[in-house]
Amino acid sequence: MKRHYHSMSLLYTLRLTCHHPWNYAQYVTQTVQYVFQNWENEDAIKECTKALELNPSYMKALLRRAEAHEKLEHFEEAIADMKKILELDPSNDQAKKTIRRLGPLAEEKREKMKEEMIGKLKDMGNSLLGRFGMSVDNFKSVKDPNTGSYSISFQR
Repeated sequence: MKRHYHSMSLLYTLRLTCHHPWNYAQYVTQTVQYVFQNWENEDAIKECTKALELNPSYMKALLRRAEAHEKLEHFEEAIADMKKILELDPSNDQAKKTIRRLGPLAEEKREKMKEEMIGKLKDMGNSLLGRFGMSVDNFKSVKDPNTGSYSISFQR
């Protein structure tokens, strides 16, 4: 089945060699619609990006790429595409609703990634400090409210 997509994509590309870039962007978006319905979201993102390289204000490609990003939980990228849609059309309600809906999901994902990174850093710190009989839990950081800087103290 994947071969069929690549054949279709090649056919569109060949058809377009003698057309204006705007038409090419439209054909690429048609390919994206097929890909979006039948294949992978990564492919849809790549095809939409091709269309947007030719015509950065092509709303349909922005919308489809945002939808593909959302399905892959690339919330920040989806929000960026929706913001671009709002720049082009400030009255676009779908973009406004999507940004409001994805904002908390993006924040949740950022927090989750931050906690994961802190956990990995603690594990690495504990593996190094463990050789000296210490742990990252032996260190306490306190933020100075006046300067915003941190002071670190050692506790046993």
